[in-house]
Amino acid sequence: MMGKRKEKFFKSLRFRIMVILVVIGIIPSIIVENGIVNSYEDRAVKVRQATVKNQCDILSNQLVKEGYMESPEAETINSELTMLSNLYSGRVLIINRDFQIIKDTYDLDEGRIMISEEVVRCFRGEEISRYDDKNRFIEMTVSIRDLDTKEIQGVLLVSISADEITASIDILKQKGLAMLGGITVLVLIFGYILAGILVKPFARVTRAIEDLTDGYLDEEISVPDYTETELITDAFNKMLGRVKSLDASRQEFVSNVSHELKTPLTSMKVLADSLVGQENVPIELYQEFMQDITDEIDRENRIINDLLSLVKLDKKADLNAEMVSINDLLELILKRLRPIAAKRNIELILDSFRPVKAEIDETKLTLAISNLVENGIKYNKDGGWVRVSLNADHKYFYVTVADSGKGIPEDSLDHIFERFYRVDKSHSTEIDGTGLGLAITRSAILMHHGAIKVYSKEGEGATFSVRIPLVCSN
Repeated sequence: MMGKRKEKFFKSLRFRIMVILVVIGIIPSIIVENGIVNSYEDRAVKVRQATVKNQCDILSNQLVKEGYMESPEAETINSELTMLSNLYSGRVLIINRDFQIIKDTYDLDEGRIMISEEVVRCFRGEEISRYDDKNRFIEMTVSIRDLDTKEIQGVLLVSISADEITASIDILKQKGLAMLGGITVLVLIFGYILAGILVKPFARVTRAIEDLTDGYLDEEISVPDYTETELITDAFNKMLGRVKSLDASRQEFVSNVSHELKTPLTSMKVLADSLVGQENVPIELYQEFMQDITDEIDRENRIINDLLSLVKLDKKADLNAEMVSINDLLELILKRLRPIAAKRNIELILDSFRPVKAEIDETKLTLAISNLVENGIKYNKDGGWVRVSLNADHKYFYVTVADSGKGIPEDSLDHIFERFYRVDKSHSTEIDGTGLGLAITRSAILMHHGAIKVYSKEGEGATFSVRIPLVCSN
């Protein structure tokens, strides 16, 4: 349980806000601390270099005045050199024009020749000062010049310890770390509190959604604290409206199904009761009633079959797509329906503007187009026509089914693809239908990632336009 809570916390927005605040608060502190330390180090080194350089310049003048370069025996000068060396925990070398060390405060290299880059450059008039932070020392060269001619007589090579500077820097770093630790704690506390404040509106959104889903609320939610929470609640409210609409549609569907299934059953019961309630029923009347019962059973079967087809399509079953000649498919559909159309002398016409092959589910698309043609026949006038046209471009193929029937009222155009919707509000059995054909057609076309539109005026027939991609993309 604790592991899950930790995992939830680390994945939470609150934790991520805390991390961001900590990063924002600590990284600048680290940068500032390093900047202060580096600035102090640079300044301390420069001050030390300037101080030593000034002392070396004074000492250089004394060396020339007392002729120390020719006779390095002066006790006063040697004492000052030793004092300088001890003061800065360093070493002082005096090198003459022959690159010979005439004085070493460590008494190690006197008399030896020293030709180094620093010394050579100093004899050329280029004094250097170098700080070695790794080995913690400062090294500098100071030229010894004749007071009159300014000619370089020798070189002072000074190496002094930087331990004091390093110690001060270490103390400064410790204080900086302590301060950084304090800042970190404060940032963590502040970040935790601020993150809680920032995510609180999202928690209210969650509670509102939970209350709504648990049934405590039956209205839209609103948490307008942030633009984000407002967008979330707006999206949720839209989804809620869609759910309510779907629920209403479901209830209407169940009601329509109950009505459509109940009507034939009621008719069959009335007919059966009429037969049972009579004695010595004439065979002609008996046969007539049984034929009516058979018709009602057939009607019930059609409703059930259409419902099953619609349910299968609603499940978004996979398309058994294969490359099919749409021209041949339409010819077969019209061939099958011509005997039905011939009973009312209705002409079926096929206009194919070009050969078309496409990846389709032949069974489902046949069902869809057949429903459109059958409706064109069913709601047509005797001696009328139904025209099926086929065309295509580089991406889609187009099928239009137009008829010379009585058309569709304008107020019904937006509803004809709804389940059990009928233009004939009486649900008359005179026109054989279940009110599901166009819903099945639309579902089958949508499964092919297509679209269907209807254009009609009452009394002028109707035209259904279908667009389907040439290549199926599941």
